[in-house]
Amino acid sequence: MNQSPVGKLPPGQLEGSIFRFCGASRPEVLIGPGIGEDAALIRWPDGKYVAVASDPIVGASAGAGKFLVHINANDIACKGGDPSFFVVTLLVPSRQGIPMVEALMREIHEACLSIGAAVVGGHTELTDRYDQPVLVGTMMGPTEYVHRATDIRPGDRLILTKHAGLEGMAILASDRPDLLEPVIGREGVREAAGWLDGISVLEEAKCLRDIARFLHDPTEGGIGGGIAEIMRLSSLGAELDYGKIPLSPLTERARQGLGFDPFHLISSGVLLAVVAPEHEEEALARLAKKGIPAASAGRFVEGRGNCPDSVAEELWGLLGRPKEE
Repeated sequence: MNQSPVGKLPPGQLEGSIFRFCGASRPEVLIGPGIGEDAALIRWPDGKYVAVASDPIVGASAGAGKFLVHINANDIACKGGDPSFFVVTLLVPSRQGIPMVEALMREIHEACLSIGAAVVGGHTELTDRYDQPVLVGTMMGPTEYVHRATDIRPGDRLILTKHAGLEGMAILASDRPDLLEPVIGREGVREAAGWLDGISVLEEAKCLRDIARFLHDPTEGGIGGGIAEIMRLSSLGAELDYGKIPLSPLTERARQGLGFDPFHLISSGVLLAVVAPEHEEEALARLAKKGIPAASAGRFVEGRGNCPDSVAEELWGLLGRPKEE
């Protein structure tokens, strides 16, 4: 395979492979991506706060560009914001070259279009220092809300959307179908792989941001890890009704067959929402009206509660299991 020259992309390739994939057009962007431009310039709305979040992806498979956008957008949504401006850095092995750069940028462009975000800058480089692509995204967006975990009070309710382990099951279906197929079947693997299409929490966050005390996107460590993080931030415990935590029948069959805890399986796409007791029914009704599955599964309490303070992640052990010859 021919290797492309290492280093940042020359102007012609930037114009042909990068600048045509810039997501949505937004009037606030006064200066965006361009040859020789050192930074973007954005007109910020009066009276709004800026929410900023950054997350990487190491190793790129199909869908990595889309995933990069949504995991960063989710963090902005959890601060009650509208993900609007995206900065992306791509370090791509020279042996994969421009075709990989274009594939990733096309995914980023389409994902940004779907949520109304503009790609406002970044850096793209071909390198011989890495065997797999390294993607880093930074999302910004305006918000009028200040959600602090320290505002959570004993008795506040915990609402969860979708189902535990959503992202982890989708990753297993994509990367280790050999593990899943014996326990959930070929059709089950196909269904679980499609769950990555539900990785965004923007819709449910918008539903609840005006009545929520706090919103959180549980990633590594799963729902259990996400709740433990809220416990640490709020200095409260959580008393959970484990039977009410949503779990797909496919995930339950995988749990039984493979022996893992879906409560600690990476769960991007699930929203943890903390609301005052008087807003519990309204929050569930709003989500139901949007067709978003949700359940109230616990409350915050003084003391430890029954939720372990653990951010352990099950996915890495599952991915590392030996493949049968």
